[in-house]
Amino acid sequence: MKRFWAAGLAATMALSLTACGSGDNNASDNGGGGDAASNDLNVGVLYYNYADTYIASVRAALSEKLDAAGIEHNDQDGNNNQTTQTEQVQTVLTAGAEMLVVNLVNTSSDDAANGIIDKGKESNLPVLFFNREVSDAVISGYDKAAFVGTDAPEAGHLQGQMIGEYLLENYDAYDLNGDGKISYILFKGEQGNAEAEYRTQYAVEDANALLTEAGKPELEFYDPNNSDKYLVDRNGSWSAAAAQEYMTTALSTNNDSNNNMIELVICNNDSMAEGAITALNTIGYNQDGGDKTIPVFGVDATDAAKSLISKGQMAGSIKQDADGMAQCITDIISNVAAGKDMMDGIADKYTVDDSVNKIRIPYQIYLGE
Repeated sequence: MKRFWAAGLAATMALSLTACGSGDNNASDNGGGGDAASNDLNVGVLYYNYADTYIASVRAALSEKLDAAGIEHNDQDGNNNQTTQTEQVQTVLTAGAEMLVVNLVNTSSDDAANGIIDKGKESNLPVLFFNREVSDAVISGYDKAAFVGTDAPEAGHLQGQMIGEYLLENYDAYDLNGDGKISYILFKGEQGNAEAEYRTQYAVEDANALLTEAGKPELEFYDPNNSDKYLVDRNGSWSAAAAQEYMTTALSTNNDSNNNMIELVICNNDSMAEGAITALNTIGYNQDGGDKTIPVFGVDATDAAKSLISKGQMAGSIKQDADGMAQCITDIISNVAAGKDMMDGIADKYTVDDSVNKIRIPYQIYLGE
């Protein structure tokens, strides 16, 4: 059954979540958020990777809003390389950037973020990080710094809720070999990334809590020799290609013929879910109009994932509202363009952490419309 649930926080906010923007553009009319004022502000927008599907959707939404507000922006593709992105910071500053908006590549330590903060301090420029979270210490260390993103654990908790409830609706149908348990495979996007860590942890933990409460056994990872209980994208790209490769290998030994078919796929994002579905298609599962399907879950609710869900090839996703993320970023940039404090009025529109300039855009469960 297809449903759409909103998290409690989402019920009070029309906005949601993270990630990307587009090329260098100028426009004339104020498109929303903040005052138009002196829209001659030049903004350097640095993305961790244009190829990331979710980031691409944020990038498109943000570019549209900045163009409508008449704000010049110089976009850069870090191509998932922190050295490249660090060099691009200097590139946009040399080109006249008066504000830095950064989707950081390397979040495993504070070094890269602090290096960018130092650049902002040198020129007394505002620095806005988004999507890929930096530490509270980084933001608190500079009075012109802020972060726009999500509450990282929330996606994992919602995914666990979604998976547990989904399985309990028709448990026996998903237990393909009738052994009373559900075997799963999990694809992790990146080591050390807060979103990936929490999604990996809570998607399983919270699903298990619902299952055991209902008298069912916990989920069982398909490979007993893998103590991590996940497969990670070695390039940290959260890619469809990585998931397809891993899934194809797993299905060579875990399948109907061996009576040990993988019965559940959990992915840290929708691109990895797409890759897993492509691999499943090759053995006759999760095909459009087919009668053999196992539940596949992702995060982002991208257009591609929504299409797969509508066709019954994918079970569900956790929505990150790219437009909501882009609007919040635009509101902050517009404050700067109008000569205001970057956080002026932001707490009236969005949820802001108590002790640091971090704005949270809520996630939502998505099982179809």
